Amino acid sequence: MEDIEKRLFRNIEQLIEESKKEVAISVNQIMSKLYWNIGKEIKMVILNNQKPNYGKQVIENLSEKLSASYGRGYSKTNLFNVIKVYEVFDNEQIFHALSGKLSWTHLRKLMYIDDELKREFYIEMSKLENWSTRTLQNRMKSMLYERTSISKKPNETIKKDLEILKKEKQINQDLVFRDPYLLDFLDLKDTYSEKDLETAILADLQRFLIELGNDFAFLARQKRITIDHTDYYIDLLFYHRRLKSLVAIDLKLGDFEAGYKGQMELYLRYLEKYEKVEGENSPIGLILCSGKNEEHIELLDLERSNIKVAEYLTILPPLQLLKEKLHKAILYAKEKNS
Repeated sequence: MEDIEKRLFRNIEQLIEESKKEVAISVNQIMSKLYWNIGKEIKMVILNNQKPNYGKQVIENLSEKLSASYGRGYSKTNLFNVIKVYEVFDNEQIFHALSGKLSWTHLRKLMYIDDELKREFYIEMSKLENWSTRTLQNRMKSMLYERTSISKKPNETIKKDLEILKKEKQINQDLVFRDPYLLDFLDLKDTYSEKDLETAILADLQRFLIELGNDFAFLARQKRITIDHTDYYIDLLFYHRRLKSLVAIDLKLGDFEAGYKGQMELYLRYLEKYEKVEGENSPIGLILCSGKNEEHIELLDLERSNIKVAEYLTILPPLQLLKEKLHKAILYAKEKNS
């Protein structure tokens, strides 16, 4: 009898929690729609009046009156926000669909991204991986878009990939892999070995998985494979659920060297032959180096072998230097692909 009552309580508890979530989503949609309509009303009035500083004057007067009648939530800053959200998401139907997936706080952060493709990337990834507003903010702060391979593709390719992600929920490697990877949380000193790096990663595996991205599952450390009576060891082995692929990671100190390609190809061919199961795609290799030799990487045509090479940073440079580095890499890649 007691077990029946416990199950009954759990079932009702689940119904209540699901209902609370539905209410929260509904309230968010209603509030977002309200703010969008307020933004539209204010924008139309401002556009129809050519007086100098008229918009600022309207906002000040309106904020004062609305705050007196409805309390907090109608400050000048918030009114400028609702105008901005209307300007950025000016299609009511699209905005309504978006507000059903993302909160007003999400939208408020997203609307200040001027680059349309970059903004679309964060929108679709937020929806796909169910990011909290805090996660979204952290991803934007770490310049995830600029570090993801897709940012280095031609604009038409980016649009096409994002459209596929939006409509079919299909993700490709360009949306998954990054360069560089930010491993400052490992707290490594100036001198460390590959073993130290691997140990530090496993000691803080949760944060490493966050940096890798959603859908990575850890499988093995120092995965032993035997070929012709010789043992080899894959530093780290993961599985990516959406790509449906094993991902072998090799950790290297210093710059990328040509010999790393053959080593990783051997690992991947072994995984393809002995570890891949039905329904999976071909294994992917990721070589993480503390430095890169771009011409070596370009000439070796690693993409054909399903191998990625990325830099990792254990100490973050000043933000401005990181921005410049990433923007240069994006420009170089787009010029090369044009």
